[in-house]
Amino acid sequence: MNQERPLWEPSRDVLEKSPMALFMKACGFHGYEDFHAWSVEDRASFWSAVWDDCRVVGDRGGRALVDGDRMLEARFFPDATLNFAENLLQRTGSDDALIFRGEDKLSYRWSWDDLHAQVSRLQQAFAAMGIGVGDRVAAMMPNMPETIACMLAAASLGAIWSSCSPDFGEQGVLDRFGQIEPKLFIACDGYWYNGKRQDVGAKVQAVAQELGVPVLVIPYAGDAVATAASIENGITLSDFVAPYSAVAVTFRHLPFGHPLYILFSSGTTGVPKCIVHSVGGTLLQHLKEHRYHCGLHEGERLFYFTTCGWMMWNWLASGLAVGATLCLYDGSPFHPDGNVLFDYAADEGFSVFGTSAKYIDAVRKGGLTPRTSHDLSKLRLMTSTGSPLSPEGFSFVYEGIKPDVQLASISGGTDIVSCFVLGVPLKPVWRGEIQGPGLGLAVDVWNEDGQPVRREKGELVCTKAFPSMPVMFWNDPDGAKYRAAYFERFDNVWCHGDFAEWTEHGGIIIHGRSDATLNPGGVRIGTAEIYNQVEQMEEVLEALCIGQDWDDDVRVVLFVRLAPGVVLDENLEKAIRTRIRSGASPRHVPARIVAVADIPRTKSGKIVELAVREVVHGRPVKNKEALANPEALELFADLAALKS
Repeated sequence: MNQERPLWEPSRDVLEKSPMALFMKACGFHGYEDFHAWSVEDRASFWSAVWDDCRVVGDRGGRALVDGDRMLEARFFPDATLNFAENLLQRTGSDDALIFRGEDKLSYRWSWDDLHAQVSRLQQAFAAMGIGVGDRVAAMMPNMPETIACMLAAASLGAIWSSCSPDFGEQGVLDRFGQIEPKLFIACDGYWYNGKRQDVGAKVQAVAQELGVPVLVIPYAGDAVATAASIENGITLSDFVAPYSAVAVTFRHLPFGHPLYILFSSGTTGVPKCIVHSVGGTLLQHLKEHRYHCGLHEGERLFYFTTCGWMMWNWLASGLAVGATLCLYDGSPFHPDGNVLFDYAADEGFSVFGTSAKYIDAVRKGGLTPRTSHDLSKLRLMTSTGSPLSPEGFSFVYEGIKPDVQLASISGGTDIVSCFVLGVPLKPVWRGEIQGPGLGLAVDVWNEDGQPVRREKGELVCTKAFPSMPVMFWNDPDGAKYRAAYFERFDNVWCHGDFAEWTEHGGIIIHGRSDATLNPGGVRIGTAEIYNQVEQMEEVLEALCIGQDWDDDVRVVLFVRLAPGVVLDENLEKAIRTRIRSGASPRHVPARIVAVADIPRTKSGKIVELAVREVVHGRPVKNKEALANPEALELFADLAALKS
């Protein structure tokens, strides 16, 4: 991708005084490439330096890494003990710790002292009901301060936290929490979405009955008293903590590798996998990303548009460890209109604004220009994830949102509760490119023969162990599911399942999931390459692409959701094919283009190519509960257009 000039370049101040610049110089390096190479070659020294520079509270122990040459056997800081919540609750005082907006219905803020008090009372109540080391606490909650406090109280006791959002269906909740057998189920009494109150009382009752555990009901958008009264062993938050006064929070120190979180795979091809992440690995990896890659300082405002069913919520919560103020939002990002998140950013002075590629594209297509309508003077970093950000999305951020912001497209996921590739404040931003690999991560791109490739598409891999690898999968005693998920493709090398490419600038382009890669005529094509073209057309709101088995080969089928009033006629089909042929290549041009009324997506907004591929081929989709709009799958069944 030849470009004359980058979209953004770091200022002298960033190059000399940013947290990453200062840390790099303290470690004896003067350029990011050399610094990254050292961080991978001497992981023991690098991660020890992160621990010390970030002032982790705990006992580091004597050894930093054992069996480091074996991905599955490697152990970081095997002698260390620490507590996750203690590291997130180092600040006290009257400054804001958490700021919350629930659409236009509710807003409030907690100081650091307020947060400590809430965690203290919850901790005492949890302990009184017998919650301790290794017990699971499961929550179906909005992204609100009470959720953060419940997580911290659980972590302070050594319990394991797991969460999803309240828009999950009953079976979707049970598919997740039923596997991990929690000791307590936490749920809200309702939530707001698109201006409408969504009642969840019946769902909470049904889930509680199946789980057979006590239920803590948090008031938000319904009747917590009535919901709690309808459930055996149900109790409201106020009654739960009433017996306890706020005292100093205590913290149970645990081994570095002790379980902290259970996250879940999307579950679109079967029951979700239960991915267990550790106390120490999560903390160190998130500290590294927040402090160095995001440049976060104490007191800055950190925002990410996320739900509690997406790993970006866990990532956001860790911002407390650098003393940042978390700006939480729950509900639709377009209610009452598309300005709502930018209103929030301007009012509170976001330093970091995190969102999805789909959101950026929707803002662009909505004709909004926050650059001229909002005061975003404090915004210095915008991050995008969830799916690859198109080159046009990059351009729009600079033309329509803020011309001097660092734009960091980031990619990683639930599997590592963090990022493999992300923003690097010391490097320029080039259109369409993720800036580089994360410190301490031996990221590479390999071809099918397991050979590293440059300027050629291949599998995104990580060739050396890193702290935020999962501890295990729950209910996987011999580790077979874990090995199958990441290590079947290449021996002793993590294969992430992304189709990627190094750029001439040392950046990365993600071309989509490799398990959704198209192979017409044996040539591998990433679906993102097609979306980057067709979704720039004003007539097309959204697209989804699959490979259909056809005539002993695979043909490319493109589904498009069109703008209101637009019809897929011969002229539009021709325009789409021309756009793809000129913008990508003739090999990318679909054999069939089909208009559909909706496109299925997960709860976190990711389109589900594999599920659609199953429906098109007449095969069952195993877990529709993982989808936000499962009814959309019916639109792809038995299509006449795909029978010839």
